[in-house]
Amino acid sequence: MLGGSFLVSVLRNGIGAGIMMTVFLLLDHPKLPMKKAIWCYTAYWAVVSTAFGVWYVVNSESYIRFSGITAIFTCGIFCTLMSDETIYLSLYRVALGFYLLSVTVFCGVDTARMWFTGNMWVDIGMRLLLTAVSILFIAKKIRKRFWEGIDFLREEMDLFSAAALLVSVLCASLMVYLPDKHPFSVTNAVRIMILLFMAGLIQYMIFQIYLQRGKAHRYQVEKELLEMNEQLLHRQIELVRESEVEAARIRHDIRHNCLLMEEYIKNADIDKLLAYVKQYGEEMENRKTERICRNDTINGILSAYARKAGELEIPVDLHVKIEDNIAIRDIDLVAILANVFENAINGCMRSGEQDRLIQLSITQRENKIAVQCKNTCAPDVKFHKGMPKSNTGGGMGARSIVKVASYYNGEADFAAEGNLFITRILLNLPSH
Repeated sequence: MLGGSFLVSVLRNGIGAGIMMTVFLLLDHPKLPMKKAIWCYTAYWAVVSTAFGVWYVVNSESYIRFSGITAIFTCGIFCTLMSDETIYLSLYRVALGFYLLSVTVFCGVDTARMWFTGNMWVDIGMRLLLTAVSILFIAKKIRKRFWEGIDFLREEMDLFSAAALLVSVLCASLMVYLPDKHPFSVTNAVRIMILLFMAGLIQYMIFQIYLQRGKAHRYQVEKELLEMNEQLLHRQIELVRESEVEAARIRHDIRHNCLLMEEYIKNADIDKLLAYVKQYGEEMENRKTERICRNDTINGILSAYARKAGELEIPVDLHVKIEDNIAIRDIDLVAILANVFENAINGCMRSGEQDRLIQLSITQRENKIAVQCKNTCAPDVKFHKGMPKSNTGGGMGARSIVKVASYYNGEADFAAEGNLFITRILLNLPSH
């Protein structure tokens, strides 16, 4: 601190709180509508700036020692409560805002002391300039990339990453906020600069690590989805080939049937002809392939996997009530239904039970689709963070289901009850 009156302190505090809260808001989805959120942030900013100004007037020594560390709690807790994001992402934003605050304080104070004999207006001017540059840089360069990778960060960031960020920033910032313990010198200035640089580097590296981890997991999910699409395509091709063989057999039978009916007509044996035609019609009706549902994509997926389950002697009970045209992409239907059915078949095979069963229901009510699958499973199914753990080391199927469900503002739930594994999925169709 370079001294000043109550109003000067309020101005400094306003700059500090402003950079923390603005950076947080630029990278956040608040719980309230944006206009209301801005009003709340502005009101809290004014209260905090004034309160810290009063603290400076009442006890400047404790203010100098503890105001910086206190700022991370006063602004951080408010911003976190206003946020609609996960706690770990909120901690990352708080750490980033506090880091930028530390940089502006260090550059402002030490620039004024090094070249302008401690002029407080140079300090304030430098803080204003660096705050404006930082916010502009976040808004123009960082914000877009942050939102592009927000899904990866939501999935990957955890307690370790948040703790590493806070510890690194706090350790570096302590050097900035205890100037009375470190008399000004070029050596101290360089040391603080190096510490702040290392703290910033740690933040950047943690961001990149979790971003790349999220992308790697996403690519793995897409790879498994492509493999599942390929398997489904092979099964559809097998069905087409069998249909061609069946069609050839029917054509052969029709030729013989036509010859027989022609013989009845020549002999004027109408009674036998009518009886034969009736018998032939009943046989064709019995051979008719029954569709599972009117939706072609869902019908194709369920038919292919029901056939696979039948080959493995696993009974399948299907209840499907859904419209023929729904606002869900075919690739998402594959990601959900193929994964659910594939996991159900694998669960039955690994269960070791003689009486195995797959029950799958798909129902639609207005703009909501509910999917529920119950299948026989081993009694020792394990879960991690609500997700089933795979014995084969994969486990991307459930992750893919959850991802698609979240895309449609829905949810997915996995549970085990005895020797039954239950998958529940709710999708909200977009309104037309």
